[in-house]
Amino acid sequence: MGSQEEIKIEKDFLLYLFQNDEEQVYKIQKPINQGFIQFHFGLKGKGKFIFNQGTYALELKEEKSLLFYNPQQELPLHLELAPHSLLVSVVISIQKFHGLFSDQSEFIPFLTTANKDKKYYKEENLSPSMAIVLSQLFHYNLNSFIKNLYYKGKGYELLSLYFNKTEDANAEQCPFLIDEENVLRIKKAKEIMITNMAEPPSLENLSNQVGLSLKKLKMGFKQIYGDTVYGFLFEYKMDYARQLLDSGSYNVNEVGLKIGYSTGSHFIAAFKKKFGTTPKKYLMRNIV
Repeated sequence: MGSQEEIKIEKDFLLYLFQNDEEQVYKIQKPINQGFIQFHFGLKGKGKFIFNQGTYALELKEEKSLLFYNPQQELPLHLELAPHSLLVSVVISIQKFHGLFSDQSEFIPFLTTANKDKKYYKEENLSPSMAIVLSQLFHYNLNSFIKNLYYKGKGYELLSLYFNKTEDANAEQCPFLIDEENVLRIKKAKEIMITNMAEPPSLENLSNQVGLSLKKLKMGFKQIYGDTVYGFLFEYKMDYARQLLDSGSYNVNEVGLKIGYSTGSHFIAAFKKKFGTTPKKYLMRNIV
């Protein structure tokens, strides 16, 4: 089963995180009122948006974005998310959006006087800076009490980057990421760590495998995923452990071994550090 999270950034401004780690398509349907603009960002895998009871569909591919706006009718969210996919959606009312860009509306096609009553659909590539923000949304590693503030900032950042037609500003902040080959090497490093989570390579070994210096590996990983290599792996392992426990197919010791803990006590301590409870109590809570 996939997962979805709805974050209310402000009135008429919502952020959705959709994740599908399963082998089957994950289907999502949500009503969306008329007069709302939809931004959809494909971080990993792909999704398909269905319209008019299935008579029309648009595919969102990895590292692409789609914008939907139709002032004449409602566009309910009907999404089929492919296996092993991550997708982020921003939904905002035209009134709220226009208030953000009222002084610059001539630069945004669907806000111009000539187009204000027309439907608007657009596909674009994700910029490296947008990919970083999207990844950070799924690898959130801050205290829970600032979660809403963090998401609010990221929601506004996404919109800002979407309409920023130059990457010059980001070049100064993240020069390493302007080189697409470096980004691909960092993504490869992440996949290596996930594939070998039970026995992950050392940072030196990992840097050799992907062809980056240790310094560039650390810097690039932090910039793209918002965490250190092993910090990211810890978060991934704990989330994966929770999924295994939820499945009901493994006991606590088996889950610990699957993610690389040779002793149950070490796994229990790590799980409690992440979730504030032991695996056994977590399972009992699910049963209740």
